[in-house]
Amino acid sequence: MKYPEGKQRQAFENGVSDRMVWQCDDIVLGHTHSVFKEPATFPASSTNDVVRMHFGLKGDYLFTYKQLGRTFDLVGGHHNILYSPEFDMVVQSKTLEIETFGIQFPTSLFIRFSENANDLLKRFSENVLNGKSTLLSDAWGSIDPPIQQVIEQIIHCKYGGDLRNIFLLSKSVELLVLCAEACSTAEQRKDAFIRSKADKEKLIAVRDLINEKVTDPPNLSQISRMVGLNEYKLKRGFKETFNTTVFGYLAEQRLHLAHRYLQDTQKTAAEISMELGFATPQHFSNAFRKKFGVTPVSVRNNP
Repeated sequence: MKYPEGKQRQAFENGVSDRMVWQCDDIVLGHTHSVFKEPATFPASSTNDVVRMHFGLKGDYLFTYKQLGRTFDLVGGHHNILYSPEFDMVVQSKTLEIETFGIQFPTSLFIRFSENANDLLKRFSENVLNGKSTLLSDAWGSIDPPIQQVIEQIIHCKYGGDLRNIFLLSKSVELLVLCAEACSTAEQRKDAFIRSKADKEKLIAVRDLINEKVTDPPNLSQISRMVGLNEYKLKRGFKETFNTTVFGYLAEQRLHLAHRYLQDTQKTAAEISMELGFATPQHFSNAFRKKFGVTPVSVRNNP
């Protein structure tokens, strides 16, 4: 199956959708950002017999999936794996901005990758092998920092040719593993602390706030007031949702942003350290080496 690669823009009556598509052999990856003038409802369908990994990055929406006979009401920060020999769905946006990421695996390739995986993925693969419409897990996984960082690495991929294909293949398989493990963990969780959709939306807002203000983040008490969650629920709920603390998430985002700055800009390590709020350049260098196993200077010299 061949898809037009590169950037695509689709304008429609109620807004515009920007999409980036990559193809690695028969694996198709896509990143879509849609902006609406007002909440909208629209159909989506496909006749391609593929396994779909879906990642909701931003926005609040629901979709009705005909082949599964189910409706999912979701807020940005979720993922799952879905299969049906073809699909028909109706999507309803409830926010004016939706951002998603997806990967399509040919069924034969997916089964090969998942034949020795965890029990959850094995059961899913058996349904795929039998041509049965199925969902990996009723408990949608959360997009934690490792998953978010792999998606960002794909979106900002600078490689070309065969090296790009190897990179995209490796990252697609990495996301498959991370997604399967996260959904398995979510299924095994007995008593979720965060149960209401309103609280989940507030925690997503916390994550987005940190991403927007990574160079000058508010403190916990300020975040608590801004999103309307008490500090106890904020700290415990964030850890449950993203498998890290608020401070840990901020530190991860700073280091990955620093890595990107070293590759994409001419800023010095000292300038990056100051811009991202590290106490000293030495503190930045130590944290960077601990995270990536190399110094900032070596990334600049070997992009």
